[in-house]
Amino acid sequence: MLNNPHRYDHIMHLPNPEPTVRPRMAMEKRAAQFAPFAALTGYEESVAEEARLTEEKLELSEDMIDMIDARLAVIQYHIKEQPNIAVTYFIPDNKKAGGRYVTVSGNVKMLDRIERAIIMADRTEIPIEDVRYIEGDLFRLFE
Repeated sequence: MLNNPHRYDHIMHLPNPEPTVRPRMAMEKRAAQFAPFAALTGYEESVAEEARLTEEKLELSEDMIDMIDARLAVIQYHIKEQPNIAVTYFIPDNKKAGGRYVTVSGNVKMLDRIERAIIMADRTEIPIEDVRYIEGDLFRLFE
């Protein structure tokens, strides 16, 4: 009987039974029962975070360190003029190893030698140890 391919032939053409106790469920609600769900909450965010790329902080050569120090001295000499510069510096990532390099442009408000930071007019604080490069019209005389 189990191997008989015609064992259901007698019911194949019967109409679908209608529920007698409850009304038929709407198709949208019925489909929602089979919709996927996130079994692991936070999994998608974790995968996206792992896929996010970071860069390593590059070590500066002695020549680059000397150049940055010389440019900081020029900035300090012209600080009352609030010179306009562009600084490329490293921002460490809070969640994983590495970080990213960004370049900000603007006027320098002050150099904080105690905190070792460049303070821009828009209150951006740039740690001097994270500076990769400083450029601006102020340094055209040295190039």
